[in-house]
Amino acid sequence: MRFNDTFFSRDERFSIGIDLETDGCYVSIPVSNGLVDYEEYYEIDRETYARFLSDPAVASSFAAECRRRDRDELLIIRPGRNRGTPV
Repeated sequence: MRFNDTFFSRDERFSIGIDLETDGCYVSIPVSNGLVDYEEYYEIDRETYARFLSDPAVASSFAAECRRRDRDELLIIRPGRNRGTPV
């Protein structure tokens, strides 16, 4: 398993964690394309990771930006043609 969640918010529907392949950090959000449910992973630096862990409300705002696709340049894995929508 590549992605290891270290924090998740069930109410706000996002996770924060460590990418075990790169030792980087991420925020993930659940998405669905009608055929499959999956997560999109957005890269963050260590400083941001620590800040998000200490203040989940700030992380929630970032996750909302990801849902609006305002942070697509940070996607760790680029979506395919049939990109899902946030759930």
